[in-house]
Amino acid sequence: MAPHDIRRPFKRAAISDQQKRRELSLLRQAQNRRDAQQQARCLASSILSLQSAAPESQPEQSDIELETVPEAEPESEAFSKDLDVRQASKLRGPEVRKWFARQLMLPEWMIDVPDRLAQDWYVFARPAGKRCFVVSSNGTTVSRQRNGSILHHFPSALPAGAKIRDGSGSAQSYCILDCIFHELDQTYYVIDMVCWNGYSLYDCTAEFRFYWLNSKLEESGACNAPSHYHKFRFSAVPVYNCDQSGLHAAYTGVVPYAKDGLLFYNKHALYQTGNTPLALVWKDENCSQYVIDTDGKGEIPSQQQVVLELQDDRKLVTSDDPPVLFGCLDGDIIEKSGLHTGNLLRFAIGDGGLSFVDGKLEKADLIYLGKSNRARAFADSYSKVLFQFMVRHSPLKIDDLLASINSANDQEKTPSDIEMVG
Repeated sequence: MAPHDIRRPFKRAAISDQQKRRELSLLRQAQNRRDAQQQARCLASSILSLQSAAPESQPEQSDIELETVPEAEPESEAFSKDLDVRQASKLRGPEVRKWFARQLMLPEWMIDVPDRLAQDWYVFARPAGKRCFVVSSNGTTVSRQRNGSILHHFPSALPAGAKIRDGSGSAQSYCILDCIFHELDQTYYVIDMVCWNGYSLYDCTAEFRFYWLNSKLEESGACNAPSHYHKFRFSAVPVYNCDQSGLHAAYTGVVPYAKDGLLFYNKHALYQTGNTPLALVWKDENCSQYVIDTDGKGEIPSQQQVVLELQDDRKLVTSDDPPVLFGCLDGDIIEKSGLHTGNLLRFAIGDGGLSFVDGKLEKADLIYLGKSNRARAFADSYSKVLFQFMVRHSPLKIDDLLASINSANDQEKTPSDIEMVG
């Protein structure tokens, strides 16, 4: 990577309205402030009480837009806002997955370079591992994966995270951390802080959340080595302002964990559940072992594969909210294969590829392969499909990101931000 490369960003044909949705998302979060304290308490109590069980139902949806199908807003709103602890404790199986999927803030895949990247964004190297919520409450700590299953149940040095002889803590004390569990060093790397010691951070900007994360986590003792009352070590990740030096540090810097791409956070973004264009993931072969998706055997298929959800009227859609329509499945296939609404199906993208008109998906050449893995709870998001398509045909490169920063610096001489390193 050349830190002083000043070539102009390569101009791409519009394949998405990601920038427009970033602007709308910032406007929407300023207009719609919900009761974040109640949301945090509900999540803390429910994450401890929910038990994984059986019967199958339907997958969930997330966020994005292109060609859209009618929204299923009432149901998703009920799950994320109106669910209280008593209702949540009764959820089972797929409902658990649905509910927990809506609690995490999920980054979109970067398919265009955001405006004001150097001024308005942070960047850090994403740890490879299992994404999960970690909740400490009532003298215990529980981590739950994105599908709702328990990863670990353990004592920790987080507030109210362990039953210790010399202190019990307030009944209102609990913490909710957004983490990635890194198997190799058995460490929870904290990528965001949702609630700390009973104080909700849902309605705080990323700038404030990252500041608290770095200061509070260290002073709690959670970053200490494992002990009797603290089974797993926690660690903050180094977070940089996304100027030229910060991007270079995140991309090439040495970290104690295996990298799986870069994460970009808009400094003004609140912690919002579901997919958001105010958090983005990007990767290439230099900062991730897995850039192109592999099949069940761990090999890269000759054709890109996607997972879509079958809806009413044979429609095939992504996991976004509202979902993006990719096409319709032949009625004969549905009948012969015994498929039902809500099934997750695998497709290959044929030689016809994906066609776009004015930033909207016009046509997708889909070849039906069969049902997806039963353990899978979600269809692919639209941004993931596009990122994988771009990686195979015209990838967004690190030099494009640097060129965008340099181009912006040429237009307005902005003083360099101070970097935040945890």
